[in-house]
Amino acid sequence: MSQRPESKLHNPLRTARNRNVAAKARMRRHGGPSGKRARDARPIDGLPYAPPEDWHEPREDQRGYRVIMQPAGPGFRHILTPRDVRARLAELPAHFLKSLEVVQLSQLTRKKQTFPCYGMQWGASIYLYPLEESLVEYFDRPPRPNLMNEVRMYGGRWETGVAGAWKLIWSEAAIRDFYLNNILIHELGHLVDDRNTSYGAREQYAEWFAIHHGYLASRPRAETPSRQVVRRHHRV
Repeated sequence: MSQRPESKLHNPLRTARNRNVAAKARMRRHGGPSGKRARDARPIDGLPYAPPEDWHEPREDQRGYRVIMQPAGPGFRHILTPRDVRARLAELPAHFLKSLEVVQLSQLTRKKQTFPCYGMQWGASIYLYPLEESLVEYFDRPPRPNLMNEVRMYGGRWETGVAGAWKLIWSEAAIRDFYLNNILIHELGHLVDDRNTSYGAREQYAEWFAIHHGYLASRPRAETPSRQVVRRHHRV
């Protein structure tokens, strides 16, 4: 899951059917969706307040993936459109998408606002969540260093306020870049990861996947910082 701070290799031998069975087994064992990464990057697998989502039953006759768009919710807006999602995923190798069945632009309900996140992978589905219409996020505690660095890499701007409060300001270009080349690709990384089972290992793989297939792939080599620096920013 792509977390928001509180107020967010490939092995093709395993089939999509086996992966979805395993995902549902993890759901029953841990009590919630797998592959979660909340805004403050704290492990939350198994916590009872994990936000509920629409479970999309895997379909054996599925050809390609569907994009489902729900209303964002009062005061929020979707960052990407279905066309944006399809265009970005079309740039990736086809085998990364074989197990993907649904990308849902989800509604942010009042209950989900108690655990805000940018994105989540559950079974064969990826869920992307809305952001405040103002593109300004307010936090009551400092963000973790890895999240602070990650956001800056994509153009987000942090400001400190009174009483330890923090504000994260996005431009239109920066937040689209963040969702297209980080959040979407990170959650896809969880889906194609059929080796790791622990939270830390899954996050480490998804972060590597997002850097390699999202951040680095979307930028000219001359504008990209060294791979050593990028890996240090995303160490789990």
